[in-house]
Amino acid sequence: MTTQVPGTVLLAHGSRDARWREPIEAVAARMREDDPTVRVSCAYMELAAPDLPTAAAALIADGATAVHVVPLFLGMGKHAREDLPLQLDALRQRWPAVAFSLAPIVGESPELVALLARIAIKS
Repeated sequence: MTTQVPGTVLLAHGSRDARWREPIEAVAARMREDDPTVRVSCAYMELAAPDLPTAAAALIADGATAVHVVPLFLGMGKHAREDLPLQLDALRQRWPAVAFSLAPIVGESPELVALLARIAIKS
């Protein structure tokens, strides 16, 4: 059995404002600080680069054989519900030897809900 080499795409909506991307990129930087061997890339659904196929291609070029997409959305909107599954299907067709997986949107994580509540109470 071959060991898979993991890569992670942190996927967010996107904005023309470069400052909007800073928190997303900070998550990737923190992942690299916590584990210098981690392969992580940020991607955006629209209005910013790179897009999901470009980010996946970069991870695969870096040796990833399994790509886990983590949607950094607070709610289950059209992108997460409709667009993302179509994009993952296209990625699986383009790279059939790569295992693509999709995490639940972060807004559905009980840990994130609890953290946001704690932050709101303190503010």
